Amino acid sequence: MATVVLSVAGAFFGGPIGAAIGGVAGAAFDREVLFKPAGRQGPRLQELRVQTSSYGTQIPKLFGTMRVAGSVIWATDLIESRVTEGGKGRPDMTRYSYSASFAVALSARPILAVRRIWADGKLLRGAAGDLKSEGGFRLHLGGEDQAPDPLIAAAEGAGLAPAHRGIAYAVFEDLALAEYGNRIPSLSFEVVADAGPVEAGAIFAGLSEGEIAAEPSVALTGFAASGASVRVVGETLAGAAGGWFEADGDTLVLRSGAGAAVPLADAGTATPGKKGARGVRAIGSGEAVPGVLTLTYYDPARDYQAGVQRAARPGGGGREARMELAAAIDASAAKALAGAALARAGLERRRRTLALPWTALAVQPGARVQIAGEEGLWRVERWMLEAMVLTLECVPAAPPPPVQAASPGRMLGAPDLRLGRTVVHAFELPLIGDALPHVPQLAIAAAGTEPGWRGAALLWSGDGGASWTSAGASARPAVLGRVVTPPGVGPAGFEDGRSVLVVELAHGDMMLGDADAAALHAGTNLAMVGDELLQFGRAVRLGERRWRLSRLWRGRRGTEAAIGGQAAGDRFVLVTRDTLAFAELPLGLSEVRVLAKGAGDPAEVEAQARVAGAALVPPPPVHLRSAWAADGTLAVTWVRRSRSGWDWIDGVDAPLGEEAERYRVTVQRPAGPPRVLEVAEPRLVLAAEDAPGAVVRVQQVGARGLSRAAELRVRQGEEA
Repeated sequence: MATVVLSVAGAFFGGPIGAAIGGVAGAAFDREVLFKPAGRQGPRLQELRVQTSSYGTQIPKLFGTMRVAGSVIWATDLIESRVTEGGKGRPDMTRYSYSASFAVALSARPILAVRRIWADGKLLRGAAGDLKSEGGFRLHLGGEDQAPDPLIAAAEGAGLAPAHRGIAYAVFEDLALAEYGNRIPSLSFEVVADAGPVEAGAIFAGLSEGEIAAEPSVALTGFAASGASVRVVGETLAGAAGGWFEADGDTLVLRSGAGAAVPLADAGTATPGKKGARGVRAIGSGEAVPGVLTLTYYDPARDYQAGVQRAARPGGGGREARMELAAAIDASAAKALAGAALARAGLERRRRTLALPWTALAVQPGARVQIAGEEGLWRVERWMLEAMVLTLECVPAAPPPPVQAASPGRMLGAPDLRLGRTVVHAFELPLIGDALPHVPQLAIAAAGTEPGWRGAALLWSGDGGASWTSAGASARPAVLGRVVTPPGVGPAGFEDGRSVLVVELAHGDMMLGDADAAALHAGTNLAMVGDELLQFGRAVRLGERRWRLSRLWRGRRGTEAAIGGQAAGDRFVLVTRDTLAFAELPLGLSEVRVLAKGAGDPAEVEAQARVAGAALVPPPPVHLRSAWAADGTLAVTWVRRSRSGWDWIDGVDAPLGEEAERYRVTVQRPAGPPRVLEVAEPRLVLAAEDAPGAVVRVQQVGARGLSRAAELRVRQGEEA
């Protein structure tokens, strides 16, 4: 007696396939692939595990387009960079930053390209190939003629760096790690190994080096072939295709449920000594077939995260089965495969046994047959020869799955935003806050021309570029741009309802909003426009990037001298605490240059700023008045302001903000040299001979310098 199941087909082949191919067809798919409780580990759904760096880690062979984690095959130690800052009256401070260079193996067969790269779940490289962090990136496609990477060769020495021929791998050079906690992040790569989808059978044929052929089967977006052997990969692929294997001469063929079939009729041949063996029909218990089948897979529409599709059998029981397909397919194809797998499990409850003469020996295990009197196609699952009688056990061959519409569901993916070029503005601000500074502070606002901009490294120079000092990294992206239509001259003491300011922001995703009087009083919508600080109560969008601002509060924080001085092209920066970086400057500088460089900048971007110690000195006095006395003298008075107190509270003086209250008064008479006086109160009496036609300039004396001058012109017989 000889009993043969499909596993004997494996014995026909040597090489990488060998006898291990046995047992991959028929009901074995349902037992060992679809509903397998335990056993060999083939390709499994693993939620895109992080890349590894262990010895012996298997590198998959990629087909189609797939997202994989890869394996670290070379790395340097972390590279530490330090910048020490300090100055007169300030302690030295050292800033540290870290980067690393490393290589990640992606595929054990050649690929075409790498698209997106994720780092700790965020996009490190966009679909356009833009790297969103500082560093270099090179890709080796895995050709048999590829040369060693130049960075690895330089680090390891000439002749000691492997070329990794036949392995596709990526190299990162000096990748900045600050955004990832100063460690190499968990990376995953969208790899294009083949152009377009790849049929399951074609993948298996490629893995077997041509020893296996395949009929048309289900197309997969991507597949990462890994596992203990070619056999376990074949189980997964054949299970996905709903196929089985048949030996065809010297080739093993992956069959499907449609195609040419061998016509058969039951001959009723009997084995000597036994009753007639005319064909037998049998059907298994319906309880063995699940009522619901859940298929998990990698969904390209969900950035290759795990997707789930379910199929239910009408009138089915309550048992639910789970099928894992470690391949990338779309939701509709997954829905169709789940339905086909469930239908196949129901169909294969039916059994048909044929008794044929020995002359039918050409019908082999795995053959597709058509049985007289039976509907549809069948496949031979078991083949038995005894006493010259051939007995074939057959099960229905399920047809290819029909196309079904399905949705992948919603997903919050990592946005692929272009970085754009850095835009940077540098300027001095009056004191904003409670702490009184002791050195000039330069405010630096930066953003990008695209919404994906993340930040830039900052440097400043006070000697015309002869030397540079680090200012660290930029703050959060600021809302900034340029003046299109300047607001012109307007009042500083009350709301300017006539002037209009038109600005163009750096990109269309930047937004401006309205503010009522209470919000304006609290400091909302404060902007540096040229050298004037102003606030706006109304913002109207004119186009993608242009805005018209009105209801202006002008000359805020002592900047009234800059009212009307703006021109088209001047800076516009919305001033908020979390979007400004500050650089402390030494005393004595009059001009500073600033360089900024982000990940998307081919070269540094420069800005220049004048330095006058705006936050160090008090604002100029206001409300200068004069009154003539009967004896001909002139009393000049003014109101003090404070750099540390801008709120107008009835009955309460603004805090002094300086060590003492003092004023320097310069009296320029029509003839003769000017007289310079110092007084300790906001009042001065001019003698009768000094007052007529004089120009009086008043400056408050601060701990770090003089305020700008407030001026009063005296005319004979007039009071101001």
